[in-house]
Amino acid sequence: MKMSRRAVRMERRHKRKSRMPGFNIVSLMDIFTILVFFLLVNSSDVEVLPSAKSIQLPESLAAEKPRETLVVMVTEREILLQGRRIASIEQAMRGAETQIGSLDAALRDQAKRRLLKAVDRGPGGREITIMGDKEIPFRLLKRVMLTCTKAGFGRISLSVVQKST
Repeated sequence: MKMSRRAVRMERRHKRKSRMPGFNIVSLMDIFTILVFFLLVNSSDVEVLPSAKSIQLPESLAAEKPRETLVVMVTEREILLQGRRIASIEQAMRGAETQIGSLDAALRDQAKRRLLKAVDRGPGGREITIMGDKEIPFRLLKRVMLTCTKAGFGRISLSVVQKST
């Protein structure tokens, strides 16, 4: 039997309404894009220094954030540059020299590899961060700092744990 035009139109409309509505993914993609850009911009704000269980950093009230620099770690047994073993503490303290030869060579090698930034060309030269246990002798810390200065790293920062005020 033939259906009337009105019945055909109502059936077509009923089929169109009963279908599952499409999911608009465009606005969802916009939200995710904004979220990704937000995370990318805000994630580069903090430098995380390598943590070693063998180093217990001193506490300080310093509010300045660390900058991205070379890191010299002085543990109870050895001296590390960027996580690579440079010398033992016994070797560093031995002899009448005020500098640590192997650390000086490694720092000069790193200085050759790194590009000079505009900040590094200013007074004091390149930057370096020293992470040392709070129990290391001052003689050793003084030798490490002198070696860094002689190798061209005049802006030395000592890594500390921020104390809550």
